[in-house]
Amino acid sequence: MDAAQQESTAKARELQSQWYGEPLGTLFRRLIEDLGLNQARLATVLGLSAPMLSQLMSGQRAKIGNPAVVQRVQALQELAAEVARGEVSAADATQRMEEVRRSAGGSVLNSQAQTASSGSASQTPVKRVVREIQALLRSVSDAADILDASSALASTHPELAEFLRVYGAGRTADAVKHYEAHQS
Repeated sequence: MDAAQQESTAKARELQSQWYGEPLGTLFRRLIEDLGLNQARLATVLGLSAPMLSQLMSGQRAKIGNPAVVQRVQALQELAAEVARGEVSAADATQRMEEVRRSAGGSVLNSQAQTASSGSASQTPVKRVVREIQALLRSVSDAADILDASSALASTHPELAEFLRVYGAGRTADAVKHYEAHQS
């Protein structure tokens, strides 16, 4: 890999960390390990082609373009957490992965109700709300554009600028802290 390719890959991984909380290669490898999958099966469950999954993992591509795929990734993260805590058996996890695969992703506005009705206890209600807000913002624009909009609003609407920056381009943990700080 030449220097330009290395720089491009590093930039893509940096953007992935901003958008998804960590590079997708790290996230996907953890899902593969935690759920006992291989790359081909993960691609199938997510609704991605195997080459697209590989490009995302290697940093050749930065962004998951389909919001429904982002929601499937979040659903698999929740499932992996439940498996790790021993709340879901291997057989149940396989069935749930098939349900995730068949899901169209749904509206980011109603997926909180879908998650709650599925009995998922892996996320706090606050974290669920924050992820809903993040998914909605990120389905409209990418982090770079959201940060540009935040900068443009900073002098006249600092609170709105902060909201866009924290929820649209920040890490989930930081957005949860922001949300909790502003709930008094």
